[in-house]
Amino acid sequence: MSQLPFISIPLDIPDIRVLQTDLTAANEFILTVESTLMSTICRQCGRSISEPHGTDQPRLLRHLPILGRPVYLRIRPKRFRCPFCDDHPTTTQQLDWYHPTALHTKAYERHLIVQLINSTLTDVTAKEDVTYDALLGILDRWIARTVDWEKLDVFTILGIDEIALLKGHRDFVAVISAQTESGELHVLAVLPDRLKATVRTWLKSIPPTVRTRITTVCTDIWEGYITAVQEVLPTATIVIDRFHVARHYRDSVDSLRKQEVRRLQKELPKAARDELKHTLWPFRKRATDLDDAEQARLDTLLAYSPALRQAYTLREELTTIFDTARSKADGLRRLRFWQRRVEQSGLRCFDSFLKLLDTWRDLISNYFINHQTSSFVEGLNNKLKVLKRRCYGLRNVGRLFQRLTLDLDGYRRFSPWHAPTSSGVHGNS
Repeated sequence: MSQLPFISIPLDIPDIRVLQTDLTAANEFILTVESTLMSTICRQCGRSISEPHGTDQPRLLRHLPILGRPVYLRIRPKRFRCPFCDDHPTTTQQLDWYHPTALHTKAYERHLIVQLINSTLTDVTAKEDVTYDALLGILDRWIARTVDWEKLDVFTILGIDEIALLKGHRDFVAVISAQTESGELHVLAVLPDRLKATVRTWLKSIPPTVRTRITTVCTDIWEGYITAVQEVLPTATIVIDRFHVARHYRDSVDSLRKQEVRRLQKELPKAARDELKHTLWPFRKRATDLDDAEQARLDTLLAYSPALRQAYTLREELTTIFDTARSKADGLRRLRFWQRRVEQSGLRCFDSFLKLLDTWRDLISNYFINHQTSSFVEGLNNKLKVLKRRCYGLRNVGRLFQRLTLDLDGYRRFSPWHAPTSSGVHGNS
């Protein structure tokens, strides 16, 4: 009978010694360990004490799996008596590798946090055989519900946008994020609503040293955001996001397309009506992105409607202005010229957009200074939409902040490939 091979595996836990290793009938490793530290800190006076006073009740802590098998560490924490305090109280030794009230080692908690990135609590409980409440406790220990300003990288650009937690119910939450100088995205807050007072209160909570560094705020066209920023960050340049502006003028033209297609469907013979099929996306795409087949279908549609051709041309001209204007003065001049062309065209589809342009022209044209957009905010909103679909019923803004932070920054913060190398004495199994 051949002898079974044995290997030695470092536990990467400092200041412990493995006393015994057992393999249970359920194929679980139980490692009995003890601390090699011979002192602790008195819970009353805070001084180091080293007079032994027995051990506490045994604890069983789940650790990282070994060779696919669950691993538990059994330890009896040492107790020490304080010679300095009057009543000589005893204190149980606290070790850095597990939380006093936890059922898992910190290394295993980190592993669970990594499993939770881009996943759900339900999935992780099923995969790792841990309880839902235990996962919530781990999430609270590892991910704060509010931003830690001291640990945040330096940023100068702030983004504000909103998303509806429940589609069609207008229960908006405001999402505030920042883009660092290196281009990294950080979520700063998820506010329970988009009211001016709520946004203003949060902006005032930003530490003064951080607030003074903010030079640009990108936002959509929502007066509550804009006036709150103007009051709290008066020196920051407010940029109404180009893509929110584009959505307004492109929707205006698309409304005309729908009207014209309905009219043509009634007026044209069947053979001509068939030519209008599959023209939606060629019409909505930018002209520079069309292939030959899409261009041909678009030309057919525009040939039947001169008004639609004119609106389409004006839409593409406005897009070109946003693409090519290289200063605020140049952008303002070209916007005014474009507006005159629209007014002279007789088209009514742009009326609501022109009112919007008259109201917010200065903040819209701030885009032309550095061509700064809130695309980083939109990317965050897309991640939040995915998170909403993945975690149906996630309505608590604190939890939303935690999960967004974890999905955005989890691998960098908690992946074992990015974790600092452990130091100190290591136990071996």
